[in-house]
Amino acid sequence: MRKFITLEGIEGVGKTSNLRFIKELLESSGHTCVVTREPGGTNLGEALRALLLSHSDENMSADAELLMMFAARAEHLNKVILPALADNQTVLCDRFTEATYAYQGGGRQLDVDKITELEEWVQGDLRPDLTIILDAPVEVGRARAGRRSEPDRIEKEHDDFFQRVRKAYIELANHYPHRICLVDASVELTAVQLQIREKLQEYNILDHVI
Repeated sequence: MRKFITLEGIEGVGKTSNLRFIKELLESSGHTCVVTREPGGTNLGEALRALLLSHSDENMSADAELLMMFAARAEHLNKVILPALADNQTVLCDRFTEATYAYQGGGRQLDVDKITELEEWVQGDLRPDLTIILDAPVEVGRARAGRRSEPDRIEKEHDDFFQRVRKAYIELANHYPHRICLVDASVELTAVQLQIREKLQEYNILDHVI
């Protein structure tokens, strides 16, 4: 019954609360879940996360940022994701490689071929069974995020950066509809979660109505 499911979206779309909701749905359907995040999930990954998100180096190069993301991902795969999947557990991850295509490819405007090469090197054939992208207009997400906490290095980017990120996410969903879907996260939480439940059923993650 193991599945690899990732949750994506710009800041402020509600990933944290909906990650908990998805975990509860999966566990009530018989899945044993491992919940993790990127960048992070391991000691090395969390250390790299701190460097990536801190304000200590506002001028970090886009290439360095990209390589650090994949360094964290390589460790995460080998220490957490692959062992859990091998143990027949379902992995639920807050962000994965789609975030790299969106943030470093779309936001930073890096060559997508570079990301694809790193993806194939680090992941091989592994791709999530389902990626749910929580989508909302940039102004909605940023307003919500602003009420939540002090922005980190990436959250401090300008609106045009996040417009490119959002556009890249939508393009990914359009290009890979067999494994990536969009959920309208601009509506009330109960309506968002109804959409999520329907997507989990549509993609055969949940095999019956709960």
